[in-house]
Amino acid sequence: MVAKTLFGLEDLLAHELYELGASGIEKGVRSVSFEGDTGFMYKANLCCRTAIKILKPIAYFNVFSEADIYKKVYEIPWENFMSSDGSLAINATVFSEVFTHSQYIALKTKDAIVDRFRDREGVRPDVDLDHPTLRINIHIDRNICTVSLDSSGESLHKRGYKVSSALAPINEVLAAGILLLSGWKGQCDFLDPMCGSGTFLTEAAMIACNIPANLNRDEFGFETWPDFDSDLYEVIENAALKRIKDFRYKIFGFDIDDISLKKAKENVKNANLQDFIEIKKQNFFESQKENEDYLFLVFNPPYDERLSVKNISEFYGNIGNTLKHGYPGSQAWMITSNMEALKHVGLRPSQKIKLFNGKLEAKLVKYEMYAGSKKASKQ
Repeated sequence: MVAKTLFGLEDLLAHELYELGASGIEKGVRSVSFEGDTGFMYKANLCCRTAIKILKPIAYFNVFSEADIYKKVYEIPWENFMSSDGSLAINATVFSEVFTHSQYIALKTKDAIVDRFRDREGVRPDVDLDHPTLRINIHIDRNICTVSLDSSGESLHKRGYKVSSALAPINEVLAAGILLLSGWKGQCDFLDPMCGSGTFLTEAAMIACNIPANLNRDEFGFETWPDFDSDLYEVIENAALKRIKDFRYKIFGFDIDDISLKKAKENVKNANLQDFIEIKKQNFFESQKENEDYLFLVFNPPYDERLSVKNISEFYGNIGNTLKHGYPGSQAWMITSNMEALKHVGLRPSQKIKLFNGKLEAKLVKYEMYAGSKKASKQ
């Protein structure tokens, strides 16, 4: 199988798959290939926090022309994977000098599949981009074509708990990846001081409690496959639920926008995590740490891209001042794509990690806020 992910999260995904029990793990770019049985495919979809898709390859072949694609796809026994009264959706990605248009490749693939059904049974399946019986992934790298079944269905970042988003939401897979890169395990209190619709808060609570990432989803792609084993899936889900643990610290979220706060509370409630997460209206720049216990901060401030800020340099300067004076004895992680604004924080990051937030190149930076002097803290 192949698990797709975001740039910079490949090591995390490989580790997740290893921990879950996969074998034959090999890292690629934005992907990790691995081996496992049907039950493991169910488990990977349910539990992986940093996977976007779990694909199951069913055919590999060389292609040199559009006619090759049609012929080879036509030869695949599609009646084993769906019935003629079902529906399909095709996603194609191409890295080739010969094949340059992914939409056209998807169209040729669709033609081959429906023609096979029509020739054999006299009827053809429909195309349904929203809720198909079978999602098919075509990947062409130079002249090598891989045909895979998409076992996830909708992207796995759609966890199922988010009823509404703020204006510039962070992808749930990216949020989970950032938390895992930061070393968050639920070891202390946690704060997102600019929480928006609450994605970091929810993902942080799920990591701390070891709740399966996609427990709240309505459906996975494999559930409409002819060989779906609902009893096996139930066994796997119950085993994952038994590994949920309690969390004795608190997770806090601040925001100044009433609409964002309302959405965050709805999302947290939808995920059944209101016992662990407290959200309140609070300007981070007018706040300070409530006690001397160690605190973990992770946040996604405005970049002045999708959310505009009147004076972005001053805004980032205020972030640095607030952390320095109000949050001693804490660790702060922040993702931004505004490299110029980042210079105005006025703190030296102890770590920088390159990521992408959507199409925006971003930096995840870490600031260690020592209580007293840095030297005294180390001693």
